Amino acid sequence: MNPAIMVRAATTADIPFLVECNAAMALETEHKTLDRGLLERGTRAVFEEPRRGFYRVAERAGEAIGSLMVTYEWSDWRNGDWWWIQSVYVTPPARRSGVFSALYADVEQQARAAPGVVGLRLYVENENTVALATYAALGMSDAGYRLLQAGFIAFDS
Repeated sequence: MNPAIMVRAATTADIPFLVECNAAMALETEHKTLDRGLLERGTRAVFEEPRRGFYRVAERAGEAIGSLMVTYEWSDWRNGDWWWIQSVYVTPPARRSGVFSALYADVEQQARAAPGVVGLRLYVENENTVALATYAALGMSDAGYRLLQAGFIAFDS
């Protein structure tokens, strides 16, 4: 039997783990190799400016096994913030054992308790059927939008 999953606020001591998670996620999902220095500075910047968001870390038996970041999007239509779940990563040995569900439940509980939060959002690749099924099982649904972007920083592919 697996010990319980504990979710906690990330601290600056978690930056190396968060950087490794983000680098692994980018490589696995988008086949992109991220610049580690830029990634470390970007991760640290979240701790330096809380308006940018926050990280949560999942642990089992004291070992970090997953993480995610939440960022904010103001909705004038709803006069409140959407919380965007981003940078989701679960270490390979811990996958399919409830780690993301624990992270999501933690964030959802915080969001429901925070004044002015109107809901949770995330984006997922269309072909990631495992993640889509997980998100649907947690009560999330397709928002009916396509994500478009105009990037200003090039990544290796």
